[in-house]
Amino acid sequence: MKKILIPIGTLLLSGLVYGQLSPTENYVYTKTYLDYNGTTASKTSETVQYFDGLGRPKQIVNIKASPLGKDVVTPIIYDGFGRQTRDYLPVPQLSTSNGAIYTQASVLVDFPVGDPANTYTNEKAFAEKQLENSPLDRIHQQIQVGNDWASKPVKFNYEANEVNDRVGNFGTTTTWVENATKTIVKTGNNLFYATAQLYKSTVTDEDGNKTIEFKNGQGQIILVRKVLSATENADTYYIYNEYNQLAIVVPPKAAFSFFEEYGAGSDDEIPNDILNNLCYQYKYDGRNRLVEKKLPGKGWEYMVYDKADHLVATQDANLRQTSTWLVTKYDRFGRVIYTGLMPLSNETRGSLQGMTNPHVIVESSNNTGFTKNGMQIYYTNNLYSQIETVLSVNYYDTYPAGTPAIPTQILGQSILSQDAQNSNMSTKSLPTASYMKNIEDDNWTKNYTWYDQKERSIGSHSINHLGGYTKTESLLDFSGTPKMTITKHKRLDSDTERVITENFTYDHQNRLLTHTHQVDNNAVEYLAQNKYNELSQLEYKKVGGMNLGQGLQQVDYKYNIRGWMTQVNNPTNLGSDLFGYKIKYNQVEGEQTPNNDFLALQVKPKFNGNIAEVDWKTSTQENEPLKRYGYVYDGLNRLLAGFYQNEINPTAKEYFEKIDYDLSGNIMRLQRSAELMTGNTAAFKIDNLKYDYLGNRLTKVTEEQIGGNNGYPYLASHNTIEYDNNLANGNGNMTKHLDKGISSIQYNFLNLPKQITQNAQVTNYVYRADGVKVKKLFGDIETNYLDGFQYKSTMPSESGNGGGGIGVIDPNEVAVMKLRIIPTSEGYFDALSNQYIYNYTDHLGNVRLSYSDTNKDGIVQPRRYFWQQCDGPWDPFNPPNCIDGWRPGEIVEVNNYYPFGLMHNYTATTQNAYQYKYNGKELQETGMYDYGARFYMPDIGRWGVIDPLAEKYQPFNAYNYVLNNPISNIDPDGMDVIENSTSVTYTGSDAQSAFKNLIANTSSDSGDDKKNPRKAGSIPKGMTEAESLIEVVKIDGKKYHKNTTNQFAVLLNKINSSLNGDDDYFVEHKEYDPVLAKQLQTGANVGSYFIGGSVAKTGIRVVSEKIFVNNLKKLGFKELQVVVKGYHPEMNTFFRSGGKEAVSSKALQAYKELATRIVNGTGGAPASKATETALRVQIQRIEMINKALK
Repeated sequence: MKKILIPIGTLLLSGLVYGQLSPTENYVYTKTYLDYNGTTASKTSETVQYFDGLGRPKQIVNIKASPLGKDVVTPIIYDGFGRQTRDYLPVPQLSTSNGAIYTQASVLVDFPVGDPANTYTNEKAFAEKQLENSPLDRIHQQIQVGNDWASKPVKFNYEANEVNDRVGNFGTTTTWVENATKTIVKTGNNLFYATAQLYKSTVTDEDGNKTIEFKNGQGQIILVRKVLSATENADTYYIYNEYNQLAIVVPPKAAFSFFEEYGAGSDDEIPNDILNNLCYQYKYDGRNRLVEKKLPGKGWEYMVYDKADHLVATQDANLRQTSTWLVTKYDRFGRVIYTGLMPLSNETRGSLQGMTNPHVIVESSNNTGFTKNGMQIYYTNNLYSQIETVLSVNYYDTYPAGTPAIPTQILGQSILSQDAQNSNMSTKSLPTASYMKNIEDDNWTKNYTWYDQKERSIGSHSINHLGGYTKTESLLDFSGTPKMTITKHKRLDSDTERVITENFTYDHQNRLLTHTHQVDNNAVEYLAQNKYNELSQLEYKKVGGMNLGQGLQQVDYKYNIRGWMTQVNNPTNLGSDLFGYKIKYNQVEGEQTPNNDFLALQVKPKFNGNIAEVDWKTSTQENEPLKRYGYVYDGLNRLLAGFYQNEINPTAKEYFEKIDYDLSGNIMRLQRSAELMTGNTAAFKIDNLKYDYLGNRLTKVTEEQIGGNNGYPYLASHNTIEYDNNLANGNGNMTKHLDKGISSIQYNFLNLPKQITQNAQVTNYVYRADGVKVKKLFGDIETNYLDGFQYKSTMPSESGNGGGGIGVIDPNEVAVMKLRIIPTSEGYFDALSNQYIYNYTDHLGNVRLSYSDTNKDGIVQPRRYFWQQCDGPWDPFNPPNCIDGWRPGEIVEVNNYYPFGLMHNYTATTQNAYQYKYNGKELQETGMYDYGARFYMPDIGRWGVIDPLAEKYQPFNAYNYVLNNPISNIDPDGMDVIENSTSVTYTGSDAQSAFKNLIANTSSDSGDDKKNPRKAGSIPKGMTEAESLIEVVKIDGKKYHKNTTNQFAVLLNKINSSLNGDDDYFVEHKEYDPVLAKQLQTGANVGSYFIGGSVAKTGIRVVSEKIFVNNLKKLGFKELQVVVKGYHPEMNTFFRSGGKEAVSSKALQAYKELATRIVNGTGGAPASKATETALRVQIQRIEMINKALK
């Protein structure tokens, strides 16, 4: 069965005939209106997909889609067997055919439709798959686009295991303890699997790095092996109990400890110290729900469910010390309504689960409600009524009592009424308000959302914990794209209101062209003026200034054939640019062996997305030399060394970092050098750090470089690093690091530091219950963080020039709170000096150079310059009176970084309020960076607490920073890694084919699936999720679930369908199970966000996001800012910038990937079927947002 997804725009236009289209061809024409202008729209997005006589797509024409209004054509060609083995890049044309098909070759050639604009300049503009010679059509090689990649394929190999592969053979014995499984793991009679017992799949990337996966006959992953060398592997084992539940995950360090150091033999049990310190352990109840889990280095975490499979209570090791549970309550639609902390003395998980089993923990709206922590909560509190502290409250459908006056219009747009009885449309089913309590006190933040008649969010009103507010108003066009936003803000209700006005203009395809910014009644500033190339890549942007067509700086971008960014300005020829930056992947221009102390570490071209070299240069000095870092990686893509090279003396061994790891990515040794001192031939090494561990917990760092300074402290005797689980099972949070003077760190229930004592200086933090920091108090210096507006204790003597420098100090002056920072999409507005500061950032978001136009002359002076001001024109007979002198340059600061983020060789700045530097994160007084969920220590390259999503990266220790590749990867909020931030992965039919051939039950693409009536389908049109999931079919007298419950298969079916393939390609029907059917129905109905303990992993941080995900299908694009907030430096300004290009869809991808891994049991414990189905609902909704980002 073939199904084609036809967009709504096509259905609306199906009765119209367009003469420009090719009438002799089969086609689907899609038109999406981007504005409304009566019967004549001025902005539309039009696409024609042409099909051959067999119904296969053969060409896609994007009509007038390029920035110059030309067509962009994507050809589709098949080989002699009807297989699509090549995927061509879209080719811009020199004109438009108004939808008519372009002449196209019918055989595989380099340019089937030609490249008249020479867009690809004789590059290989297609990716190619080589399939094995078998009916399975499994992929053998994947060759990416580009001439340089033609000889660098990704290779796939399929075989059976051999005994020499030494795959450990584990067996399990599972018993029932406290109403949960308890699994004992032992090796079998044969220590290793015999030959031909497992499926073995090998993927070798472009640089020869191998990943080998072993699966059993049930399709379960037994072992994932990363090959480091001919003699060393990093092995991760997945062990399942007798009920096919993932019971134990053995990461590489644990596997090595067991098989090599412990010397495991037949019938050996994994020792408790290895199991508890290094392994992941999971326990389930009789309904296949994850109820207990233990992560390496943490205590046990408990989960309690109600009768409807809602995750209603969680408890980690630290909460257990106070007999407290984190409780989540739902309404009858499965929406989270409030959360809180509930003390229950000496209540075990088993006993609490037993009390909960008969109930569905659901509360309803109530006009009187109850009062907790100074807040009236308009819900019932019938079950789990022992909640002592309410943390968050969410309201839906109508606005609660106490809501500020609801406007009738915003910027001329009518507001959606909450009166469902007297209006055809209302806020029914929409989130209307959310209240968030401060963790450290009983002050609250209240957020309200206003909608237009199309149910799009056009306004918000947030009342902060100090009584002030932030109001936002957005003017949306027909397509929902913001044209203008107005933000009104007060810190205190008695303060003077600040008003931020932003305007946006777009081209005919809604690409952002200009973004202006105005503070109060100040002059309007052009933050960005964008220009795109014919592939819609940003070619350059003009930043700053007050005139259209001009800018303080023009930032030019270049890309390679893969679409990876390669250049920001030209560092070898800056001209008037202040900063230039070049990224090299598969080229090396510097020294191959920059440091002769490490001859084995050579900088080589990389083809798998890793960065080989980075060059940069600034204009802060006359004739400043070009600077460069060359990088070396191991087979796990971990950074082994970053070698700094100054073009004057590239082998001087300056500013390098060299790192050694164990198999789980714990740093074992880190060496670091400083700058070259005058008179020396080589730089002085400042660090030679030796790391000691207990499990994955760092217990001591020893500085073995005598006389080292400016790096890690050198002490005669180094101290032990302590954690909250030194005294009892805790959460693995670092509490003491005396080497750096940190005598105490206290944490809240989100594992965020609430107090840090360092060298007798105390820093206190206040957070909201969703983890957002609202206050920092360092000694008597207070900083407030209010919806992006940043206030700080400010002395009257702090000048209003150049970013807050210190003037003449009065010893009797008293600091007052003043607005200091208003963030913008290109930097920030310095409210004290009343000027815009602009940031140059690199591909990781690192702030490299900041500048301003202090004298407002439209030119940024990079260095000290001579200034003169006269009271009249020059006249030699009557010379004017003049004042002159030397002024400092207008570059505010310059930052350079070691690979793992420690700063070096930076220009000191008088700006003491804006401390956002590495990855765009705020540098704390302790030397750590605040990422949101965790604090990072750049001097030792580790986090201080365990990864909240550690189960997503089980082969790595939970304290590692960005999988030990800080050159390509980033962690936007301390919770998840975005890998290869400048590169791309397989897309389009590449993904389709690769996925098809890697799924266990793949068959020939050319076959007709009607031959197999048991193929499972995805959601049929017009059917709800619940109906689809519980639908049953009868085949040969036997009942089957019609549609798959395999989450990954559902997504793959969607991809396959969107590419004109079968929408039921993957996974066969499962035999009918009435219990399963009921659970599926429950999961689909409640749509719960929670995943087998996700609250225990992420805390209440995601509460505000739950409002979004539970209503995503209804809200679509408009609530995007709820999810993306905090995931990327530019994301917080999304609705003000209006630029989809400023938003990375990977922020959403993190949720999707985690969900998929959990469902399949590859990234943690599998969820129950009900929660799995809920996941399915949520991922479908996230897919909608991903489409909006494209």
